[in-house]
Amino acid sequence: MARTLKCHVGIGPDVTGEALVASDNFSARYDLDRIKGVFSRPQHALAGQSYHDKILVLNTAKGGVATAWMLHEMTARGITPKAILFNQANTILAQGAALANMAMCDRFEDGDVTTLINTGDRVTVKPSEGIVVIE
Repeated sequence: MARTLKCHVGIGPDVTGEALVASDNFSARYDLDRIKGVFSRPQHALAGQSYHDKILVLNTAKGGVATAWMLHEMTARGITPKAILFNQANTILAQGAALANMAMCDRFEDGDVTTLINTGDRVTVKPSEGIVVIE
């Protein structure tokens, strides 16, 4: 049975995909190998795992302006997550998601999104409606 989570109205297109979840934070600059499409920082909870075509579910964004333009660069390479869901995003990452036309939502009403969604769940993200459906 599908479960719907409500969140703040987000950015980007509707997408469906497989969730990849960690309660860790996220920096496109420091956590990712953007050529190979994997989490590369050894200390990250998702180290070695592919983010390509996944719905990333993480605690919060970290880092500065470089994260925003790196999301755009990832899109140009065609190696990107389908969406990024956060407990709390920052304005820089929101700007980067908009530039990359990547789905992004945050501020979930039901609590910590990293505990509401599990790795492997099939998830549909509808940013303009502020909902995420776990199938």
